[in-house]
Amino acid sequence: MQLNGTGITYGVAAYVIWGLLPIYWRWLERASSFEILGHRAIWSLVVCLLFLAVQQQLKSTFALVRNLRTFLLLALTSLLLSANWGIYIWAVSVDRVVEAALGYYITPLVAVSFGVFALKEKLQKLQLISVLLAAVGVLILTFTYGRLPLIAIGLAVSWGSYSLIKKQLNAGALETLSIETMVAFVPSFFFVSYLLNKNEAEFGQDWGFSIALASAGLVTVIPLLLFNAATTRLPLTVTGLLQYITPSIMFLIGIVVFHEPLQLIKLIGFIFIWIALVILGKDLRKSGGSIN
Repeated sequence: MQLNGTGITYGVAAYVIWGLLPIYWRWLERASSFEILGHRAIWSLVVCLLFLAVQQQLKSTFALVRNLRTFLLLALTSLLLSANWGIYIWAVSVDRVVEAALGYYITPLVAVSFGVFALKEKLQKLQLISVLLAAVGVLILTFTYGRLPLIAIGLAVSWGSYSLIKKQLNAGALETLSIETMVAFVPSFFFVSYLLNKNEAEFGQDWGFSIALASAGLVTVIPLLLFNAATTRLPLTVTGLLQYITPSIMFLIGIVVFHEPLQLIKLIGFIFIWIALVILGKDLRKSGGSIN
């Protein structure tokens, strides 16, 4: 099996950044989840336009906009992305980081399923073992949660569907992300303007926090560009399995930094998933001789 080494690097970098984001969202917690979401979309478009200008890709981006099928698909991915962002930020704000982590543990199983059944990708032996172990861990976590984990399911379905569509588009990472943020910009701009007019926005209250909210653009765009670059270089099954990096970091942050409770049975479920991640790492290292 040939794997793209650059793609793996991009994927790992994206997932590590996403894993650390709960600390950043908690830093912004004095603003509502929806205000953060709005600024995330607005400033992401600003960052994307700057990157497009520097790389002289504005023309190619507008060519994608003129393609109706591509634009409609990117409008759909924009909706899925916004839903994923909103659920994630809200989960952090209400101290449900561990449930969000469960969602991102389920997501790779959704992505791998899409890769196998929709894109007809093949799993190697160690990858199959990794998937089965992870599935056992996810089942344990879901069962012990005690109720339907709606946050986890929402995160998994939205991101898994986003990954599948982006993989099938196979277009430039920056161009497609720019169109997605362009679609999300319109409702976000009107919502933030409404908050400002009603004097209910945290943005503008002081320079430091306003800059922190605006920085959500960079924090959003950089890992998404890395992820999109990875999806065009790697099978969806591999990018899906790599995603276990994100919830593992989120899990540790939820327990160690935010002091969320953890039952022994849940820890057992996470251990299954971590073993799966170790096996995946072994498989990727084994493929090192044929990485290009």
